[in-house]
Amino acid sequence: MADERPPAQEAGRGGGECPAGAFGRRSFLQGTLAAGLVGAAGRSPPAGDAALADGARGGNAGTGAIPFHGYHQAGIATPPQPTGSFASFDVTASDRGELTELFRTLTARARFLTAGGTPPRAPPDSAQPDNDILGPKIPPDNLTITVALGATLFDGRYGLGPRRPVQLITMRPFRHDDLDPALSQGDMLIQLCADHRDTTVHALLDILAHTGGAMKPRWRIDCQRNPPRPVGTPRDWFGFKDGTSNPDTTDPTQMDQLVWAQPRTAEPAWAAGGTYQVLRIVHFNIEKWQKLPLAQQERIFGRRKDSGAPMYALSEDASDLLDPIYTNDPQGLITPLNSHIRLANPQTPQTAATSTILRRSYDYDRTLDVRGGLDLGHAFCCFQRELNTYITMQNRLEGEALVPYISPRGGGYFFALPGVRDDQDHYARELLT
Repeated sequence: MADERPPAQEAGRGGGECPAGAFGRRSFLQGTLAAGLVGAAGRSPPAGDAALADGARGGNAGTGAIPFHGYHQAGIATPPQPTGSFASFDVTASDRGELTELFRTLTARARFLTAGGTPPRAPPDSAQPDNDILGPKIPPDNLTITVALGATLFDGRYGLGPRRPVQLITMRPFRHDDLDPALSQGDMLIQLCADHRDTTVHALLDILAHTGGAMKPRWRIDCQRNPPRPVGTPRDWFGFKDGTSNPDTTDPTQMDQLVWAQPRTAEPAWAAGGTYQVLRIVHFNIEKWQKLPLAQQERIFGRRKDSGAPMYALSEDASDLLDPIYTNDPQGLITPLNSHIRLANPQTPQTAATSTILRRSYDYDRTLDVRGGLDLGHAFCCFQRELNTYITMQNRLEGEALVPYISPRGGGYFFALPGVRDDQDHYARELLT
């Protein structure tokens, strides 16, 4: 949870409290008309990592655009934007034909919104297609829209059971979880990330307006990535730097081994280029945490609080990019055996295959907790080629010293779809044909 380096760009590759629209079951099909108006806004696959990195840095007034088309979806290996929103949906399409139209409509909206542009206008005495939250012209604002599917979509409704990703299951509570059904699971997860909050809100409202007859919101959590304090990796609400270890997203070999589903494996053929996504909504008990001495906090995390460096680095100027070393500390005298980072990756031959995931997490700040105090916490998000990698790692963390100070309350397991290749492609096309 606290062990994450913001990913660089992948090389050599392309690319519940929400108001729902008052639309009938089949009215979402009308979104295909709007799709036709904006279809020309689609972009070509990016030339490489430089194109995406430049887009992620962006220009003024939200002018930066991250390419939509590619073998993989954006929003996974993309450097994390400052704001994020995770919205889970229950699909209500009546049959497979409506489900296909839902994915076509989602694709058209995502293609347009991530590229930006001028939406169609209606006569002044008519309802307008766009709500103008972002003004008369929609800026791309480095928006990414990432679509993932839950295990429940592969039940008997649409005949997709035989094509379910082989490890995709409904998330079951771990020993210390306190999962709220109203904040868990879902047929579909849409991850929206951008430079500014109004962009993610606008995108979600747009998607709801075009798909209200085919899916309905189940739950949603808005979140942010705090700026570095003072430099380097951002800090979480516990005051610790939020991570220092991720696979190198500029290395295609690493990404293929650790993140992307591959062809000619046990996974169904359509899944190649996708990846398993985990989202865990973890409440932080800030009041209890703040009563701990600094030295105890550091031993719980396994890192220095001020610098973010491993426990062996005593200088306040030590880099937060230094790697922990456990070979000279078998008894955990320096870095405790039950510290967060050591259980996440013990650096042993037995745990090597289940210690690397691509973390892309955010921090949330919700309304007052009904149980008392502030509801601050972590929207822990990660991607991995095999879901079992994460599950095995989390089972190890059931014994971590951080357990009394956190309460996992929601989330789910999902499979992030492969990318949309070009203007003729759409989300889940190979799954549905």
